[in-house]
Amino acid sequence: MRRVLAGLTGVLWAIAPAIAQTFPDHPIRVIVVFPAGGPSDIIARVVTQAMSERLGQPIIIENRGGGGGVLGTDVVARAAPDGYTLALSSAGALSISPSLQKMPYRSTIDLKPVSLVAKVPDVLAVASASPAHNMAEFIKLAKSTPKGLNFATSGPGGMPHLAGEMLKAEAGINMVAVHFQGTAPATTDILGGNSDLEFADIPAVLGNIKAGAMRGLGIGGTTRFAGLPDVQTFAEQGLPGVQPTNWYGLVAPGATPASVVAQLNAAAEAAMHDPKVIDNLRAQGVELAGGAPEVFTAWIVAEEKKWGDVIRAAKITLE
Repeated sequence: MRRVLAGLTGVLWAIAPAIAQTFPDHPIRVIVVFPAGGPSDIIARVVTQAMSERLGQPIIIENRGGGGGVLGTDVVARAAPDGYTLALSSAGALSISPSLQKMPYRSTIDLKPVSLVAKVPDVLAVASASPAHNMAEFIKLAKSTPKGLNFATSGPGGMPHLAGEMLKAEAGINMVAVHFQGTAPATTDILGGNSDLEFADIPAVLGNIKAGAMRGLGIGGTTRFAGLPDVQTFAEQGLPGVQPTNWYGLVAPGATPASVVAQLNAAAEAAMHDPKVIDNLRAQGVELAGGAPEVFTAWIVAEEKKWGDVIRAAKITLE
């Protein structure tokens, strides 16, 4: 048995340089951990098209939703560590879920962070009929509503839910979460006048805000979004602790050779500096990120602590 194990170890060490020397020599699969049509799908298709041109191989997108992104991410954690199966994963699957459930993988061990691809600030949106036009008016409204305002979410434990809990703690207000299965039904509930507000990634509600059906009251991040120049950041409105920003990044199986990860990272960096990619995604409220794998690893760890603190303070559990 020892000889067999030693032999297998030798084979693995021998294979890794060979993979690195020939990579990539056939198409790469990128699993998007949410259904088609959402922000992550749009980001993946735009960025991987530019990466494909750099790598000289097609990149095939496969949508595999479920479990808040955990199911699709787990496929990659279990895949062959050769660089040909990646995931465009999310804040939820990498840094939020570990504080909510027993995970099938460890985010920075069973997975190898390749690059933080994009940050998507969340916006607090209300129906156009709402009496609140900014955060000061919103907080006044919330404090004058004894039973608390209803805030629609895309599901328990997701970024929009945690953003609401973050706001409750920072502003000292009461709000009641109303959970839906996704952003679309939550938005429909707002437009129907049933719930009072929602937090959502900018691309998900941008059309409704520009059309006048909804109003943005505050936005996460450190700067305003150019597409909604009149919507102030939460920090500008005296709420510096409210920083809901979703994000997406490329991850590979944990044992992927470092040289392969470096090639993938270089291709992602090139894509994120492509003017066509920048213009396409910026118009939709997406801020391209980038950086070395080590930077992305540190980001995942820091975000896990940040959202874990919110989850524990709000005593959020998944039934």
